[in-house]
Amino acid sequence: MKRREVKFSVDHSDVGGTPSRVEVSKQLASMLKAKVELVFVKNLETKTGTMVTVGEANVYDSVEQAKFMEPKHIIARNALPEKVEEPKEESQAQDEQPEETEANEEEA
Repeated sequence: MKRREVKFSVDHSDVGGTPSRVEVSKQLASMLKAKVELVFVKNLETKTGTMVTVGEANVYDSVEQAKFMEPKHIIARNALPEKVEEPKEESQAQDEQPEETEANEEEA
């Protein structure tokens, strides 16, 4: 299958909340000397009353193999967040104008 199946445990008592899949993927990738794009976290489960999360992940040799083997919902859950571009000032100014005209119409 050209992958490594990994079971892991994360102690997050110093951080507080359960770590995100992205954080776990990055940490696993650095520990296993793999690219983040090749690590797919299958599940995370925080044990009740503790600050310990256990989970399973698959680390593939190639992205093509991962896309072939992993279900689509697992691929979607592990997608790395894209950087959100800040809206341009022009588009903000255009968005504000219709609101002002609607307000003016209500006053009249």
